Amino acid sequence: MDLPVNRFKRALREGRPQIGLWSVLANAGVTELLGAAGFDWLCIDMEHAPNELPDVQAQLQALRGAGATPIVRPPWNDMVWVKRVLDLGAQTLLIPYVQTAEEAAQAVSYMRYPPAGRRGVAGGTRATQWGRIRDYYKCVEEELCLLVQVESRQGLENLDAIAATPGVDGVFVGPADLSADMGHLGDPQHSEVQAAIEDALRRIRASGKAAGILARGEEGARRWIGAGCNFVAVGVDAVLLAQAADGLAAKFRT
Repeated sequence: MDLPVNRFKRALREGRPQIGLWSVLANAGVTELLGAAGFDWLCIDMEHAPNELPDVQAQLQALRGAGATPIVRPPWNDMVWVKRVLDLGAQTLLIPYVQTAEEAAQAVSYMRYPPAGRRGVAGGTRATQWGRIRDYYKCVEEELCLLVQVESRQGLENLDAIAATPGVDGVFVGPADLSADMGHLGDPQHSEVQAAIEDALRRIRASGKAAGILARGEEGARRWIGAGCNFVAVGVDAVLLAQAADGLAAKFRT
């Protein structure tokens, strides 16, 4: 059995924009539905959603063979969380709240086996298909993709060094936390925040790394795609459901 190819990582290397959706409903049935919708990637969120490891495993299983590549966001830049998510078979991780090059380097080390890193070694995991994947330990890192999330003023100050960290494939800008840290809580559309995001995306692209963001609405998504973003989330599943439900209910209210 061969190791699955990380289509998302290859697309980033080739400069092909990847359009995705954020998933917070923590349900494998929903994930399976979304995986066939035509998106390039789907973010399974553990930081701000009630996803635990069994939930993540079920959603990875639901996306096996689907059109959308799963990206898992662990709850923190933590060696144990990263190890356990990788052992489930996730190949692309989005690490939240990275503020320094040292933290980025730590994330890289958590993704790699010794002597290059600190990932724990286990054979009977879903990632290895319970030992069935040939030469897993020799080839796995070629198919792993590390995205780090910058979402604070300190992160922006250290952005160039973070992006230059060997082993980091892309940098994702988090508008919500960034706006809060800049004194504009709940207002990521503030002109100061938008200017900071534009500058950050420019610097990420200048570094040669992929740039990503979660957009607000179709207009915002097309704006960031036009600005050179390589991977853009164009919606959140719970928000889409709420909007559709509210709209349908409103049509029948007296």
